[in-house]
Amino acid sequence: MLYKQTGFPEEGEIVLCKVTKIFPNSVFVELTEYNKPGMIHISEISPGRIRNLRDYVVVNKQIVCKILKIDREKGHIDLSLRRVNSHQRKEKLDEIKQELKAESLVKNLAKKLKQPVDKLYDEITDKVFKEYSHLFLCFKDVASDEVNLEKLGLDQNLNKELTNAILDKFKPEKIIIKGEIKLETYSSEGIEKIKKTLLKIEKISPTINLFYLGGGKFKLTIEDIDYKPAEKNLKKIQSILEQFKDKLSISNFERDKND
Repeated sequence: MLYKQTGFPEEGEIVLCKVTKIFPNSVFVELTEYNKPGMIHISEISPGRIRNLRDYVVVNKQIVCKILKIDREKGHIDLSLRRVNSHQRKEKLDEIKQELKAESLVKNLAKKLKQPVDKLYDEITDKVFKEYSHLFLCFKDVASDEVNLEKLGLDQNLNKELTNAILDKFKPEKIIIKGEIKLETYSSEGIEKIKKTLLKIEKISPTINLFYLGGGKFKLTIEDIDYKPAEKNLKKIQSILEQFKDKLSISNFERDKND
C-alpha cells in the first residue's frame, strides 16, 4: 500500500495493522498506514479467558484495531482488537479497499505514461492531500463532477489522463427507484388533468421517467447516483399525486418491493 500517514495516530482512531509477533501475553503489530509498531495486550484481544492467542491472530495477517494510548516520547502505541465493533471494522476495510483501488488506478496510469509509480503517486498526492485525506475521496468527487483536478494544481495533461481514468473506474453506480402510478378521474376535463399532472412530475427532474402501461397506469422510474435526491424527488411526486385527488379523481402510487 502506497498510502502513508506522517506522525502518530490519534487516541481512539481505528487503524489497520499487520501482526508481526505473537507472545504468550501480547501481540505486536505494524500500523500499516503509519509504519509504526504497536502492541496489543492479551486483555485487549477478546473478552473472556484466552488460552492461546494464536486462536485469535495469525502472523502476517491484517487486523483492525483501536488506538488506546500513545507515548510519543518512547514511541509506544497500545491498541485494542476487542474494542472494534463490526461496523467500525467494515468501515475501515471498505476505506482501505477504496484507497487500494485508487492506487491501482495510479499504477496503471504510470505504466501507460511510462513513469515510475512512486514519482507519479507523489506528484498527484502532493496536490490532492492538501484538500483530501485519501485519494479515493478525491477520485469520487471527480467522477461526480464536483471537483476539477486542474484546479487542485495538477498539470493540464496529467489532469486529462487522470480524469479519464477516474471516470472509467470510479463512475458512480446508479440507484433506481421503480413503481406504478394509477390515475383515475370522472371529471369532464379528466384527460387534460392527467396530462398536467404527468407533466408536473416529469418537470421535477431529468432523472424521472414515465411510461404509459394502459388503463390509467404509468410505470415510474427514478435513476440517480444517490438515494437522498431520489427519495426527495419521490416525495415531490407523491405530493403532486395528492393534489390530483378530489371528489371525482383518485391517484395511487405503489413502489416496487425490490427497491
